[in-house]
Amino acid sequence: MAVQVYMKEHFFTLILTRDPDEDEADKLYQAFNDGTVATVAGLPQISFHRLSDSLEAAIRSALEDVRSAGFAVGRVEIEPDSLLQAS
Repeated sequence: MAVQVYMKEHFFTLILTRDPDEDEADKLYQAFNDGTVATVAGLPQISFHRLSDSLEAAIRSALEDVRSAGFAVGRVEIEPDSLLQAS
């Protein structure tokens, strides 16, 4: 009997350690298609809406994508509602 995995959409933000220039932003967008690169209140960030079976898996895969584009992540921000939906 096959185990069925239900994918949920998870919302979170990765705060980058530096602001990407235009070429670097293009490189980031080549690494993923479910996030938006922006600078908000002076913080370079990527807001993700990622389909995954768990919030942890969604964050891990987004971190891998961002790192593969040559960027470091300073922290992850998760909305309280996302934490409730993840349980």
